[in-house]
Amino acid sequence: MYQGLTFYHSILRWLVVISLIYSIYRAYRGYFYNYTFSRHDNLVRHWTATIAHIQLLVGIILYTQSPVIIYFWKNFNEAIQNLDAMFFALIHMVLMLFAIVLLTIGSSLVKRKISNKEKFKTMLIWFIIALVIIFIAIPWPFSPLANRPYIR
Repeated sequence: MYQGLTFYHSILRWLVVISLIYSIYRAYRGYFYNYTFSRHDNLVRHWTATIAHIQLLVGIILYTQSPVIIYFWKNFNEAIQNLDAMFFALIHMVLMLFAIVLLTIGSSLVKRKISNKEKFKTMLIWFIIALVIIFIAIPWPFSPLANRPYIR
């Protein structure tokens, strides 16, 4: 099960990033060009949040099954000294969860706004903040916290 989910996790992570970037693009365009918040914009907002929630569920399942995480919690005093282990066991998980919470709050707030401009502005701000946090939580090859190659 673990190996099968890692495949879907790989696809979902890119879908989250792509849908967030597309949502931000739509919000930017709508806000600065005074477009109407269309049904398509609402669907983009909704599906971005939905994809992120699916990714969160898959991530939580993988988190609980990961050998790195199991080792970390069984050998906490030793593992906390290892920055790579601490990154994946704590930092990555907390930041990604925080990003999804912000994305969810932003998505929910958009539904409650009345004017098109307010909807686009709310979506733009909240989704950009979520995307920045996601980018911080990614173990880039150049990251000082933990790194992985672009392609494994």
